Amino acid sequence: MILFKQAARLRHKLQTLLQAGGSIGFVPTMGALHQGHLSLLEAAGKENSTVVCSIFVNPTQFNDPADFEKYPVTLEKDIELLEQAGVDILFLPSIREIYPEGTQDLPTYAIGFLETILEGHYRPGHFQGVCQVMHRLLDLVNADHLYMGQKDYQQCMVVDRLLNLTGITTKLHTCSTLREADGLAMSSRNVRLSAEDRSTARLISQVLETIRNEVQPGSVKGLLQNAQQKLESAGFKVDYVALAHARTLQLIETWDGKEPLVALAAAYIGGVRLIDNMLIHSIK
Repeated sequence: MILFKQAARLRHKLQTLLQAGGSIGFVPTMGALHQGHLSLLEAAGKENSTVVCSIFVNPTQFNDPADFEKYPVTLEKDIELLEQAGVDILFLPSIREIYPEGTQDLPTYAIGFLETILEGHYRPGHFQGVCQVMHRLLDLVNADHLYMGQKDYQQCMVVDRLLNLTGITTKLHTCSTLREADGLAMSSRNVRLSAEDRSTARLISQVLETIRNEVQPGSVKGLLQNAQQKLESAGFKVDYVALAHARTLQLIETWDGKEPLVALAAAYIGGVRLIDNMLIHSIK
């Protein structure tokens, strides 16, 4: 594995590889890698001749500075995992490499209502930061294929919108969420949970599973209220439990039994914010 810290050297290496033929698969991360990340790298390795992974904790997508400061950093372990996974190139840039003109007066992106609902509502500015860093990374890597996890469902939709807005031809692949044995979605933030909170955290996936199993045509308000109350009773501070159209993310209160749905939740336990979602197929 070759490690690059400078964008210019990375770009030169990738241009050489592209001239030689083959394809580039790219997995952007913020480090604190887990099996979910490794599954994305595995998918990239199966479909491409070169696999690039980046580790960069992007300051512009943290609306809470304390959250940025607490984000777990496990670089030595991450590098070992990437080498074991057979990654070809690791891009490990500084903030200056990604934002050479600084982080003020960065471009904004017309991503529409996606930045006003759910994650966009509770984390104002977050998705503009995602677009800023992803636009820069995609320009640098010039990958044929981009791999991201379904756990960040809304973020995947934002990146898809970014690709359309910019005309970048990289193809986005949204890969299934990997879960722990008790159902908790794998996340870098899980390492910040105490043993007690880690045990409680699995309830998020359980209430989403209940929604998936019990949703019926008609009003879904009662089902969502029950799910939120169950989380709050267990000690969660809930941002949202919602049902939305799986392709547009338009929130729904009444279901026709035909539209494909996604159930989504975001909640704090022990000061750690966790998100999860589950796809729901329409009734046949």
